Amino acid sequence: MNVFNQISIWLSFQLSIVCFIGVPITLSFWSIKKRNKAVNKLLSVYWKISLLFFISLLLLIGKFNYALVISNISTLLMTVSVWFWNDINDELREYDFSYFLTTTTKIWRWTVTFISLNFLIQSLQNFKCFSFINSEECSIWLQPSTNLYIFIKNLFNFFFGANFTQPIAKFLGLFSLLIYILGLIQWLIIKLPKNGRNSCFSENGRN
Repeated sequence: MNVFNQISIWLSFQLSIVCFIGVPITLSFWSIKKRNKAVNKLLSVYWKISLLFFISLLLLIGKFNYALVISNISTLLMTVSVWFWNDINDELREYDFSYFLTTTTKIWRWTVTFISLNFLIQSLQNFKCFSFINSEECSIWLQPSTNLYIFIKNLFNFFFGANFTQPIAKFLGLFSLLIYILGLIQWLIIKLPKNGRNSCFSENGRN
């Protein structure tokens, strides 16, 4: 793997942290303060979907071979989640450019889309890593999760006096993935047919 590719992957992870975690946290508090139901609902759905991204980080810590596949699925699902809802899209279109909360939300949605596509392109350039993340050429994909692993390990030891190991991370990741899939299937079978692309962000919902 050449140096340019390594730097590009490193930047992709750094941008992901800012865009997938930092910005939506800010928007969540902002929307609560402004009492904007549409943005608040959008962020509420986003956080539920983004749980898969955090699960993928656990799987990367545990060096699960298909962790990169889960990571890409999570970023694509997050992108879909911020564009999917017709009632939220209609509501956001009603605000002009001077309303900074919705303007920032719109910019953030496009940024999420760009970073997700860039993440996918980066992954496809290292296609072997989709099924064998433990190979030497895929080590750059494990580096960000390694730093997270050190942080969680120290935190776990501080609070519980126990050792947080990579096998534990893999087990927790796979168990969480199972729960996530069951929840997603339930939504697809029960809520999607009932509400469609209506998020019901307001008390009365929208048609």
